[in-house]
Amino acid sequence: MIEQIRHKGLRLFWEKGDRSKLPAAQIAKIRLILTLLNSAKVVDDINFPGSDFHGLKGELAGFYAVKVTGNYRIIFRFVDENAVDIDYIDYH
Repeated sequence: MIEQIRHKGLRLFWEKGDRSKLPAAQIAKIRLILTLLNSAKVVDDINFPGSDFHGLKGELAGFYAVKVTGNYRIIFRFVDENAVDIDYIDYH
């Protein structure tokens, strides 16, 4: 279940359906990823074809990333069946 979203645009979209802070072309993919995060029981539930799902290293060790498009990723940590610290970043 989604427990905490850091990114203001993602939070507004998830909680209120407000798309104004996110790129319109990415809304469908973002919705899919957030829906999967909300229903996941284990972190591998997020690994869908084309997601480029992977664990991060270095400064972001403990986070996982899912590709939205191009350089953009949704990153998150998974703790006790909950997705936390969800953020939307330009990965490179």
